[in-house]
Amino acid sequence: MGKRNQVSKFVHASLLDRFIGVFFPRTAALRLRSKAQFNFMSSGGYVTPGSAKRTMRGWNASSGSADYDTLPKLDRMRKGSRDLSMNTPMALAPLRRESLNAIGWGLMFQSNIDRNFLGLSDEEADAWERNVEREFKLWATSKNCDATRTLCFAELQTLVLYNTSLSGEVFVTLPYIQRPNHPYALSVQVLEADYVCNPNFKLDTNTLAGGIEIDKHGAPVKYWFRIPNNAFLDSGNTTVSKFVGIPAFGPRSGRRNVFHLYHKERPGQRRGIPMLAPLLEVLKQCSRLTEAELNAAVVNSFFTVFVKTDPVSGGLESGYIPEESLTEKQNLPGDEKVYELGPATINELDEGQSIEMADPKRPNDAFEPFFNSLMKQIGASIGIPFEQLLLYFQASYSAARAAILEAWKFYRVRRKWVGRNFCQPIFEEWLTEAVIRGRIKAPGFFNDPIIRMAWCGAKWIGPGQGQIDPLKETKAAVERLNNHLSNYDTEFSNIHGEDWEGSVDRRKREEEYLKEKGLSSNVPIENEDDLSSEVTTQIEDNTDE
Repeated sequence: MGKRNQVSKFVHASLLDRFIGVFFPRTAALRLRSKAQFNFMSSGGYVTPGSAKRTMRGWNASSGSADYDTLPKLDRMRKGSRDLSMNTPMALAPLRRESLNAIGWGLMFQSNIDRNFLGLSDEEADAWERNVEREFKLWATSKNCDATRTLCFAELQTLVLYNTSLSGEVFVTLPYIQRPNHPYALSVQVLEADYVCNPNFKLDTNTLAGGIEIDKHGAPVKYWFRIPNNAFLDSGNTTVSKFVGIPAFGPRSGRRNVFHLYHKERPGQRRGIPMLAPLLEVLKQCSRLTEAELNAAVVNSFFTVFVKTDPVSGGLESGYIPEESLTEKQNLPGDEKVYELGPATINELDEGQSIEMADPKRPNDAFEPFFNSLMKQIGASIGIPFEQLLLYFQASYSAARAAILEAWKFYRVRRKWVGRNFCQPIFEEWLTEAVIRGRIKAPGFFNDPIIRMAWCGAKWIGPGQGQIDPLKETKAAVERLNNHLSNYDTEFSNIHGEDWEGSVDRRKREEEYLKEKGLSSNVPIENEDDLSSEVTTQIEDNTDE
């Protein structure tokens, strides 16, 4: 009895089952048994698309390899992302926030060699690092470092990060172009993702897909670039003149010829996905909603008036204006009178006419809460809090600081990514050229990779996080230093984003100059509490109760 109830719980005999049971009872029993087993397995464990649960029956999810899921729609994802960034403010916001906070005015190079391994004294190591920083600044601050001679190295960092998020990826090559009156030939060329595709638009295969050839281990061996006849008029793949295959690494030197910069999210993924790709539908619908609300508000601002005419008293009795009436202006009903809006204006209406106002019911009170709710979801999916996306800080000091700290987790990851995958490899290529030209002395640089790595040590310092309440946060930094929970370099970078040692040297020179002038740099503070931010205090009083 128990088994019978269990079977009836998980299976239902359809009309076909009952029909088969009349003529083939054994076959019908086997069908019901198979159905019961299938339904029993579907009802247990995780609830998945297409399971027996009614809410999942209409969800037919499909998935393939990383390339299968991304490459066929990659072109449309890029176009949608770029269109939204050009025409939708809420889509442009996360892209701008990311590049502004992660890169800002640029990541500053600070040499950090392994002095102990290289056997250098502190004085020798400091002198070598200052010289390298001076030489690298000569190259990085000049627009000759850009193959197009339009950007310096800091601006190239912003270009790379912004377009990696916008288009999903960028490609970087390092050609040697000798410029007049410039000691270095290394140049950086940033290429958009659209220029990498299969030669002659061949179909994707296991070894060649998305313009990238790979070996049996999945490592890239060649990148195929299409060269348009006219880059200005290039609108896709219609103006291709030829395809060029560039090896990923030099066959003899092993030097990387092409840097493919993208965020790899799945094993086997060859091409990058735009940051806004999962949000295209939501952002487009938000844009349409915003536009509709804006148009409705504009209509409401016109103070539009409709003159309503009673058909019995005159006007369009038959529903249209007779053609013969159009030839004689005086025959049109009500044509002798002109109605207008203005201060203290009185218009006389004909008999049977009345006034109706156009009222689109705007502004819509429910629009802002709904819009903010969508932006919260968008911010959560990207990793940037809602307050940072909209620059909307109306909560308490604690909530605002929590939003900034959470956002900076995202910005620091992006900053490290740029430093690790763009800045550091290019610096190593530059240092190689500097050593070859004899402008930098680095004994053993080409003898052993570990010696080369020791000479190439570097840190990439970006803009500071900023402070909401400078007094409170500075006191917290002092407490961390006094309790040996941090160091001066870290705290200084978090606040200012600059080199701490350089700042100390400048401060020393300033102190000496003030002493020469008979002045003191110490400014007494009678009441430190008065320095607390008035705005922060008001916010805390209103919201932290």
